[in-house]
Amino acid sequence: MDSCLLFATELYALPILRPLAVAAQRAGQRVGWVVPESVAGYLRADETRLRSARAVRALAPQAVFCAANWVAPSLPGAKVQVFHGFNAEKREPDRGHFRLRGFFDLYCTQGPATTAPFEVLAREQRYFAVAETGWPKLDPLFAPTPDAPSLRPEDGKPVAMYAATFTESLSSARAMVDTLRVLTARGDRHWLLTLHPKCDAELIARYRSLEGPFARFYESDRLLDMLRAADVLVCDTSSVIDEFAVQLKPVVTLRNRRPKPFMLDVAEPSLVDAAIAAALSHPAALMQALADHAAAIHPYRDGRSSERVLAATDRLLTGGYGRLARKPLNLWRRWQASRDVRALLPD
Repeated sequence: MDSCLLFATELYALPILRPLAVAAQRAGQRVGWVVPESVAGYLRADETRLRSARAVRALAPQAVFCAANWVAPSLPGAKVQVFHGFNAEKREPDRGHFRLRGFFDLYCTQGPATTAPFEVLAREQRYFAVAETGWPKLDPLFAPTPDAPSLRPEDGKPVAMYAATFTESLSSARAMVDTLRVLTARGDRHWLLTLHPKCDAELIARYRSLEGPFARFYESDRLLDMLRAADVLVCDTSSVIDEFAVQLKPVVTLRNRRPKPFMLDVAEPSLVDAAIAAALSHPAALMQALADHAAAIHPYRDGRSSERVLAATDRLLTGGYGRLARKPLNLWRRWQASRDVRALLPD
């Protein structure tokens, strides 16, 4: 493989795909980005945005890496799914993480908990391959560069992070505003706050208003910096929980849809403060549950998942997974995907 395309339709895709871009360029490959205007402003000077179908054809990518659940079949190259998050179990399996849409040739899974179900689906459907690689987004978490920014304060106070799911019926964001206003002003902890970029603008403004000496609000492109800096996460039902937990750091959840042993789940915002204190004491049973969960969802701690994704893609391109069946037609879905990509890449 000598060139590849990174397909980033949302801001959250940048930290997922950037480690792949770095690994590909390190291997001597040419890399291009396809992004909408809402994401383009966040690209770095060395990240080449392709603005037309002609530019994509000139790059001639052998593979398209995608964090969203769709990609246009008309784009050249094998279609590789690297996922936008962990399986947060917001929906039933056939409507959530394991839902197939017929777009992808290869699924690069994060760990045993997702590999096994996708391997079952691959045997049933026969049109895609599965490789357990770990998640590229977490490479900088486990192997940060020497110049990686730190959001930790120097006064030694614990750092709490707050994040919420975008799914309104599961989100704690509105319920937590008043509680966070008290906790962030108290000064015994530092707070890092974020919301999904698609959240209501008024709600985001309310969270920005919580900024002060002990609290900062960051957009999702700084998520990895927040994950590295925080000692404890406060959340609800979001895949961010797993991104944090793989570091073996404790998580407090508010009304999680399916609480697990590694979470300290509470029913009301008023109980969050005490749960944070309990989490920061690192009880043995909780820490063992964290270790067991991390081993199931993402056992890779070497910061080299991107290299494994590239190797799996090379194997796909050279026929290493055997002959795959034709993808399902899904004409309506394909038409929608082609229409949407034409808006990003006019001829």
